[in-house]
Amino acid sequence: MLIPREKTPELTLPTLTGETFDLSKEQSERGLVLCFYRGLHCPICANYLKELDKETPAFAERGVTTIAVSSDGKERAEAMSEKIGNQNLRFGYDLELQKARDWGLYISRSRGKTSIGIEEPNLFSEPGLFIINPDQTLYYSAVQTMPFSRPHFSELIGAIDFAVKNNYPARGEYTDAL
Repeated sequence: MLIPREKTPELTLPTLTGETFDLSKEQSERGLVLCFYRGLHCPICANYLKELDKETPAFAERGVTTIAVSSDGKERAEAMSEKIGNQNLRFGYDLELQKARDWGLYISRSRGKTSIGIEEPNLFSEPGLFIINPDQTLYYSAVQTMPFSRPHFSELIGAIDFAVKNNYPARGEYTDAL
């Protein structure tokens, strides 16, 4: 389990821009929104990533960068980027499933073609949303077993504004005996 205020796992992935995303070298004033999505086969992910693409400039105004990541290969990541009409969002691809598990993500098996007629990969990770501080410590996380009912990015932007204004610390860090 990842613990708030502690360092997150390393993450290095190729991106659709041809650059390499390396979490340990990410440069931002206030952090990173890291959105793990299921893959091209997921219509709910497409709608969610459209929202993140739209809100990426608002995150940038607050000194926060964004990236969407899946275990899909480059071709499927490109197809998802095109599908959502991507304008602002970085896409990382080729997430190793062991790395997904290191981040606490749930792994699912394929059930064949989805409602939109796209074959699911044999294994893939379920969604996870993280805010990582510039020092690579965990500030916020939401990990799901299903694609439904994800945190809204507009609410997350408001939460970031509140946290900055009030110097609000990451919560959930207690790990001693109960």
